[in-house]
Amino acid sequence: MPEFTKHARFTGRMVIIGFGSIGQGVLPLFLRHIDMTAGQITIVTAEEKGRAEAEAAGVNRFLVEPITQDNLETVLTPLVGAGDFVVNLSVDVSSIALFEFCHRRGALYVDTCIEPWPGGYTDASVSPSLRSNYALREAAHARRAPFQGGPTAVLTHGANPGLVSHFVKQALLNIASDTGVAVTGPGNREEWGLLAERLGVKVIHIAERDTQVCAHPKRRGEFVNTWSVDGFLSEGMQPAELGWGSHERHWPQDGNRHDFGCDAAIWLERPGCSTRVRTWTPMEGPFHGFLITHGESISIADYFTVRENGQARYRPTCHYAYHPCDDAVLSLHEFNGKTYRVQDEKRLMVEELVDGIDELGVLLLGHAKGAYWYGSQLSIHQARELAPFNSATSLQVTVGVLGAVIWALENPTAGVVDPDEMDFRRVLEIARPYLGDVVGVYSDWTPLDGRGVLFREDIDTTDPWQFKNVRVV
Repeated sequence: MPEFTKHARFTGRMVIIGFGSIGQGVLPLFLRHIDMTAGQITIVTAEEKGRAEAEAAGVNRFLVEPITQDNLETVLTPLVGAGDFVVNLSVDVSSIALFEFCHRRGALYVDTCIEPWPGGYTDASVSPSLRSNYALREAAHARRAPFQGGPTAVLTHGANPGLVSHFVKQALLNIASDTGVAVTGPGNREEWGLLAERLGVKVIHIAERDTQVCAHPKRRGEFVNTWSVDGFLSEGMQPAELGWGSHERHWPQDGNRHDFGCDAAIWLERPGCSTRVRTWTPMEGPFHGFLITHGESISIADYFTVRENGQARYRPTCHYAYHPCDDAVLSLHEFNGKTYRVQDEKRLMVEELVDGIDELGVLLLGHAKGAYWYGSQLSIHQARELAPFNSATSLQVTVGVLGAVIWALENPTAGVVDPDEMDFRRVLEIARPYLGDVVGVYSDWTPLDGRGVLFREDIDTTDPWQFKNVRVV
C-alpha cells in the first residue's frame, strides 16, 4: 500500500449527503488524506446506488432516505452534533437549510454548489432573477454576519466552482511575473482586485473541454455524461448567468440586471444549455462552449471588483465556457431538440470510458500578453491510476471537495466563506497530485479569429474582449 499524506486529523462524525459520482469518488480520498476511520462516516442518500462502493471503502452506515424540508431535522439530528462534519454532495436539498442546521448543531459544512429545494430552479411563478445562482448566493451571504466566527461553512467548492478560483490567483501571479509587474502580497480582496486591474485583465473564462470517449456510444433516447446527468441538466436549464465587466460597452438584447445584491452579474433570457460562447484551451484550440450558469462566474467577478466612491471602477467579465464530452453534446442536442424534455434513460460514464482528457482551467484575457490559460489537463488513464471510482472529470471535482474539507478542518471558525476567500496556495497544494499536468500557456487567440468572423456583421473590432464578440449568435 502506498503511503499518503495525512493533511488533517478528524475525530468527529462525518455525514456525506448524496452519494453519486462525486461522493463515490471522494470517499477514498477522505480516508487517504484525513486521519479518520471509515467507521466515523455515515452516508445519507436518495437511492441504493453506491452502496457497493461505500462498503468497498469500509463504510457500512448507508442510509437510503431522501432529505426533504419535512424530514431534515428528524433524519440528521441523531447524526450531527458539535464537532461533526456534513459534506453535501446532493441535488434537490437546500444548501442554506443544511448549513443553517450545521451552524445550530456546531458542525462544519462543505458543498459544491448552492442548491435550492426541488422546484427552486424551475418555479415559473418566481422571476428568473430570483431563481438564479446570483440570488442563491445573495441569500447565503445574508447569513454571513450572524454566522461570523461560527463553524466553517465552505460554499460551492468542487472544481468549478472551487478550484478555478485558486487557479485565477495563481494565473494572475504568473502573468505579473512574466510581464515584469512587481507584486507584494496580495494579502486581501482589495489587493487582488487592484492587481487584476493593473494587469489589464478584462475577461476570465472558466474554459473546459472534455474529450473523454466511451466504449458504448450514446443511444437514441439516452442522456450520457462523465459526471452527474441530473446536475448538468439542472444547471443547464437555468438562465445563462455571467459576471458583467466594467469594460463592456454593448448591453445584450436579452440581458437583465438584478435589482438587489452586489450587482456583479447579469442573466440572459435563455437557458445556458442553448447559449454558446467562443473560447480557447491549449490542447483543443478555439471552440464553442456552452455558457452554463455557475457560482464562480459570480463570485470571481464580485471578488475582483474594485470600487471607487461606491461604484465599480473595475470588474472583469467572468463566465463558464464548457464543451462536455462529445456524447454529452449529442445528448444535449437531442434534449434541446425535444424542447427540453429529458430522455427516458440516463447513463453516467465511468468504467466504460476508454480514452480522452478533461482540460479544465481559467482563461485570462486582455492583459499585455493577450490570453493566458492556466489549469489541469487530466486524462482518464491518469485518473484511474490516481484514485478509484473516478473519471477525469469527477476527480477534478473530488479533489476540490477534499481541499475544502481539509481547509475547513484547519480553519474551523471561519463562518460562511466563498472559495475566493480561502488560502489558494494551501488548497492547490492538496489538489495538485491529482490534477495531472498543470500548465500555463499563452496564446494570441481572440474571439475575432477564425473564418466565422466573415459571417458576422455585428462585431466590435476596437476591443476583441467585448462579450458581444464572445457570444455565438
